[in-house]
Amino acid sequence: MKSHESYVKVRYAETDQMGVVYHGNYAQYLEIARLDWLTALDISYKTMEQEGVMLPVFEMNIKFLKPAIFEDELKIEVRLKELPSVKITFEYLIYNQNKELLTQAYTTLVFMDSKTKKPIRCPQYILGKLK
Repeated sequence: MKSHESYVKVRYAETDQMGVVYHGNYAQYLEIARLDWLTALDISYKTMEQEGVMLPVFEMNIKFLKPAIFEDELKIEVRLKELPSVKITFEYLIYNQNKELLTQAYTTLVFMDSKTKKPIRCPQYILGKLK
């Protein structure tokens, strides 16, 4: 399915006293990759929200294989697992500058009507860009 690569340099503020990236920061790395993926498809998250579509995270799973450390250059590969319906699922691989696999993850998000807060089907214009 459609994939994309994003790059992030680990900032000092993202690390803990052990010098490794604090686990809570990985959610932001995954979000960066998802938004870059949408942008690469010429889909604006801001426009989607203005049109009444929200995309909250329903599930997140992260497997930490090796630590990322201050000033690592991270490559985040994000791939759409399958064509979305009401849910959209992404898989992620995070590598450092030495091409070492550090992290595997996936997220599932749900398309939601911003007024009713009820799940809706993936907008047609997004499906059109994926086919």
